[in-house]
Amino acid sequence: MVKVCIIGVTGVIGKNVAFKLARADTVDEIVFFTREKSLSKAKGEIYDMYDALAAEDIDCKLTPTSDYKDMAGSQIILITAGAPRKEGMERSDLAHTNAQIVYNYAKQIAIHAPDSIILIATNPVDVMTAVALEASGFNKKRVIGLGNHLDSLRLKTYFARRLDINSSEVHTRVVGEHGERMVPLLSSTTIGGIPLKYFIKDVKLDLPDIVKTLRNAGNTIISKKGATEYGPAYAISNLITTIITNIHKILTVSMYLEGEIADVEGVCLGVPVVLSKKGAAMIVPIHMNDYEVNKFQIAANHVRELTNEVLERLEK
Repeated sequence: MVKVCIIGVTGVIGKNVAFKLARADTVDEIVFFTREKSLSKAKGEIYDMYDALAAEDIDCKLTPTSDYKDMAGSQIILITAGAPRKEGMERSDLAHTNAQIVYNYAKQIAIHAPDSIILIATNPVDVMTAVALEASGFNKKRVIGLGNHLDSLRLKTYFARRLDINSSEVHTRVVGEHGERMVPLLSSTTIGGIPLKYFIKDVKLDLPDIVKTLRNAGNTIISKKGATEYGPAYAISNLITTIITNIHKILTVSMYLEGEIADVEGVCLGVPVVLSKKGAAMIVPIHMNDYEVNKFQIAANHVRELTNEVLERLEK
């Protein structure tokens, strides 16, 4: 039986992930974990979802709870709980507020679901991944952050829309920090199998504008509708489904590095990873040009510094 637990499920992203997973019909049970005061709301979400699932003849068990014991047996536990990012805020602005929340939950996960995979969606996701890793004591292969998966999907879409081609023809990736210091790997991007640098010789494409749009994507959405919703939820659902189905897909997630890429170590950053039912099967080596390596290392230094600051405060 496949069981997934979502912490922070009454939030915008948490409930969307739950509904997407339920509709995919690959999960037998989804635990709606929330604080006691939000339990009534979680039950309301469940009643509403059951009505929708009935229309598609889907029988997925949805369990509302605020009892940590109900986490037991979960293959994946997703943490979405935390203060949301507001317009004009950087993800790093949330670090200290959300670190205590993630730390406390990760401690409980280690007690009640010691064999699970922890998936982090709380921002700043790279720092929170490190916090969960520290608090749980899990092997790094079982603590994974959303990382740059959503950024990579966005970049893929931008190229497809501006070139008026099917997105399946675009192969690109974003690594580094999920934030201002993200690194689009333009040097290895291909369009229809053709390296981008050759493709754009015959096509008018404003690369600096695409990168700027990518970096501002989250804040742009927040400024217009108050929160990001469908993009993160579907990206997270994609990660969970990839792990559950054991299809060994390569997605860009946040992982603790020990020198595997650009000699960067002691920090969680977005990198290409082969995902399996055991978590991270392997970190995929990538080639970056000198500019990209430099930007990747700058991102690493920033995230490492913030992570150390957060962990030091938690220890106190």
